Amino acid sequence: MKEKVYFIKMQDKEDDRSLCRKLKHALEKKDFFSFIGPKDLTAVKTHFGEEGSIGYVRPLYFSMMGELIKMKGAIPFLTETSTLYSGRRTNAADHMTLAYDHGFTFEETGLPIVMADGLIGDDEIDVEIPGKIYQKVKIAALLVKVQAVIMVSHLTGHLVAGFGGTLKNMGMGCASRRGKLAQHSTAKPSIRKNKCTGCGECLKWCPQNAISLVNKKAEIKNNLCIGCAECLAVCRFDAVGYNWSETYVNLQKKIVEHAWGMAAAKKGKIIYINFLNRVTKDCDCMGRSTVISPDLGILISYDPVAVDAASLDLVEQRAGKKLSQIAYDIPYRVQIDYAGEIGFGSPQYDLIELQIP
Repeated sequence: MKEKVYFIKMQDKEDDRSLCRKLKHALEKKDFFSFIGPKDLTAVKTHFGEEGSIGYVRPLYFSMMGELIKMKGAIPFLTETSTLYSGRRTNAADHMTLAYDHGFTFEETGLPIVMADGLIGDDEIDVEIPGKIYQKVKIAALLVKVQAVIMVSHLTGHLVAGFGGTLKNMGMGCASRRGKLAQHSTAKPSIRKNKCTGCGECLKWCPQNAISLVNKKAEIKNNLCIGCAECLAVCRFDAVGYNWSETYVNLQKKIVEHAWGMAAAKKGKIIYINFLNRVTKDCDCMGRSTVISPDLGILISYDPVAVDAASLDLVEQRAGKKLSQIAYDIPYRVQIDYAGEIGFGSPQYDLIELQIP
């Protein structure tokens, strides 16, 4: 069965205020938030961006959406979860401070920030799913408890997952710390000693302190490594090897099953919005941003798989190339294909372009 995906077209490098006006018009005209009821605690889940990144969805969109949610008599707020890796998003206090630095203040959005997984990422609820890998997945507790969710995602490439969109925002971004760990513990990296310079950068970013310098070369303790690939991301000398064939398939399948848990927890009370502007090679977790596609617009759907499938197709059509040719050269459609295989969402969709005056 084909699901409807609505498309708001934009010009390349169109001003955010102009695009925000278009989104507001579409949300009001189609009453996309009709599932939100009076007094519904409504979580607006997004990504506040890592320090140095440029791709994250800007605060003005959330100010606008917050007002529309309040018009329903509901109670909106912004939410996110902590990361496994080191940095400014590894606990609620540091993460919220970074969000404020990026403009996600109450003064700018009119919305408070309430972290979905608690202070250190351990506030979780098990959600049952009929998965092939999991029978239950660990989702950030707040996202299970609230009455409604707006899932706002920014499409990017990704060095392990192939791409990041709604499914990754749900699967990885809505999982508790233990849920994230379960997904990442798929494959382990190794050090190419002939390329390692002993700079120590990978030591700084390893969330488990699993790397040390031995004879001026990095060495990974496999019993501590969780397979998060942060060492690969920060190494400038191609000294980190990775078993991609193991990683991309299993990690993406695990992401999908956790996303399924998030969707199951909020069935009928969730909507998915993908931003296809400032599309970058790396996810917004990285402190670097190489744009790989012209700006395309915004996609809206009640089906998370359909909205990601449409997003990938639009980027590839515009580029005239596969995502693996403009981002990372790894198979990248496993999330879409596996979701269809297990009966979670629809990879088939009807794209409906909304005419905005």
